[in-house]
Amino acid sequence: MRTRATVAVAAVSGALALSALVVPAAQASDSSSPRARAEQAPAHITSYASGWAASSGSGRTAFRAAAEPPALDVSFSNFKIAKAVKVGTAARVSVTATYTLTHGADVDITSDDFANGPFIYKGSSLDNSENALFGEYPATCTATSATTADCKGAIEIDPGEDYLANTNAGTWSGGGLARDYSTRADKTQGGLAKILVQRASKLTVNASPEPVKKGKTITVTGKLARANWETLKYAGYASQPVKLQFRKAGSSTYATVKTVKTNIKGNLSTTVKASVDGYFRYSFAGTSTTPAVNAAGDYVDVR
Repeated sequence: MRTRATVAVAAVSGALALSALVVPAAQASDSSSPRARAEQAPAHITSYASGWAASSGSGRTAFRAAAEPPALDVSFSNFKIAKAVKVGTAARVSVTATYTLTHGADVDITSDDFANGPFIYKGSSLDNSENALFGEYPATCTATSATTADCKGAIEIDPGEDYLANTNAGTWSGGGLARDYSTRADKTQGGLAKILVQRASKLTVNASPEPVKKGKTITVTGKLARANWETLKYAGYASQPVKLQFRKAGSSTYATVKTVKTNIKGNLSTTVKASVDGYFRYSFAGTSTTPAVNAAGDYVDVR
């Protein structure tokens, strides 16, 4: 199971994976809920594991990391990643990062003892991070010169396994990690990009009665909900402005009728007068922690 904590490179299926250390067994045994797991994971991404070893058959040299491992002569630049990623309550989400890896002439990036990959972290800096997420496997790189390479790696986010607290939603930063097992040298670099890690949203609508006589009152209800990473369920998003929109039958364009605020449970309710056949929907513009979402239109037959 992947967990968040200090930066590490662990062996997975015979290949080095960029991941975080496992929470100590004494803590893990008490972590019966996602909320508990989110509260116990260590925070400092720049500290290193006390002991590392490559899995048998991986081809990489096993060693114990020094208290202050030597710096690896590499750097990360041109880091590109999606502007936002939506994370729900069950499905694993993968986001790809590309970057340029620049390295010293003495660093053999094709060696079995070398691995690098991207990660994202929540916090003002690497030393002040709340959380970090990595990929299952290191990046793949293609040399573009004797000292540069174009690299591509995936970062997986699994709400059921990762230590995601609801307060983690919002702006994260991109970083790069590299390790040379033969020299015990490491390099971690942060502040490479920004990405929104958002709690996935859902929005419903129901307009009634159907059919309805022209001039009569239509009641339009709905609910705005978003993923709760600590309970792994969706919960109402309270006190949010949501637009009620209408599209005439035969038209492809929605027009805003009014703005309605969700109640404490995320519910929506308002009334309008029936005029012509068409579709009602609710539309949420989104926030930094929650993505925009539109409800599917609900057709009303006006007679």
